[in-house]
Amino acid sequence: MLTDGVPVAGVSRRVWAVGALCRAVADALESRFNPVAVRGEITGFSRAASGHCYFSLKDAQGQVRCAMFRRSASLLDFMPRDGELVEVTGRLGVYEQRGDLQLVVESMRRAGQGALFEQFLRLKAKLELEGLFEPGRKRELPLLPRTIGIVTSLGAAALHDVVTCLRRRAPHVRVVLAPAAVQGGQAAGELVQALEALYGMAGRGELDVILLVRGGGSIEDLWAFNDEQLARAIVRSPVPLVSGVGHETDFTIADFCADVRAPTPTAAAELAAQPRENWVAALQMMHRRLQEAAFRRVDRASQRLDQAAAHLGRPSARTAQQHLRIERQAQRLRNALAARLRRAHDEVLVSNERVRVSVAERIARAQRQCERFEMRLQLLDPRLVLQRGYALLTDADSGQPITSVGHAHEGQAVRAALADGEVDLRVAPAAVNRP
Repeated sequence: MLTDGVPVAGVSRRVWAVGALCRAVADALESRFNPVAVRGEITGFSRAASGHCYFSLKDAQGQVRCAMFRRSASLLDFMPRDGELVEVTGRLGVYEQRGDLQLVVESMRRAGQGALFEQFLRLKAKLELEGLFEPGRKRELPLLPRTIGIVTSLGAAALHDVVTCLRRRAPHVRVVLAPAAVQGGQAAGELVQALEALYGMAGRGELDVILLVRGGGSIEDLWAFNDEQLARAIVRSPVPLVSGVGHETDFTIADFCADVRAPTPTAAAELAAQPRENWVAALQMMHRRLQEAAFRRVDRASQRLDQAAAHLGRPSARTAQQHLRIERQAQRLRNALAARLRRAHDEVLVSNERVRVSVAERIARAQRQCERFEMRLQLLDPRLVLQRGYALLTDADSGQPITSVGHAHEGQAVRAALADGEVDLRVAPAAVNRP
């Protein structure tokens, strides 16, 4: 027993083992409170791969951790979300491994919408009515982005996750960071300013896609992404925008406005940049297909060549046939030429004979004509006249014939040609008689 913190003599003190103390507290809670019904707002809701659900219930004065195991969770007729006001029944206990107070929930039903969740639903309904969530305005992501813009906090784990993913999958892609707060009262305005800065780059063709990312948290932590001005800024993006805010079960207004919603920041990076290995593999596959197509074409050409060769036969045999054919044609040409020459020779012989006969006849005619001319000339030969007693007088000096008395003069030397010789004469003085 203690008195003012000092042990009393003679009174023994019990020392608890930690596990025993936790079990004792659990037993006390079990006996005093269980079963218990609790009303509160869900925060930090998550569903494990095993099917168990973990979350907290809170109000303005306090908060308690809760677990809802798979069997009870399978009986739910709605999907619990952060910000929802619910009523649960279950059993209080102590999670001995951590010494935490824990409410094991056996049933849950909606108790009405939490304040933040009600605001979320009202804004969602308003923007949806305006057409901001229309699937028709959503754009597909580029297959090969050159530059990716990122909007998040410099100190956020999401930034590290996104950059690491991009460096691993697409190290050739340029990354531009526009920092902004992702939690708190000023976060929405800073997010809008960061987006506008990237929009300027996108308008100049310097940006291909934008990632708006943040890690998980409660509805209060993610509330900046449910801002109306941010939603309208996202819709104005000139390039496709990916929203990767929170965990897979978290939904914000930004998710509905974005062109693509990713369940996590890392998933947003994976959607924006395909692995370089995929493109290399695709190129290699295309190379193989082109190579195979080329080989097939060469094979088909080879087959056609073989078929043509079979039709042609062996080249030597084909050449011999051609030579034989050419020789036959040459012999025919030689025979035809010889026949033609013989015919021409015969024709020449016949023609020469005709020419010879014609020439002989012409010569005979010429000889006969010459004989006639010779007879005529003989008749005209002066010697025949001289034989009949006539003489031919010529001037002895000039040899000119004297055919007239007028051509002779006294004392002129004259030569008289007789049939058997010549006589030199001189004209006597009184011998010239004029007629």
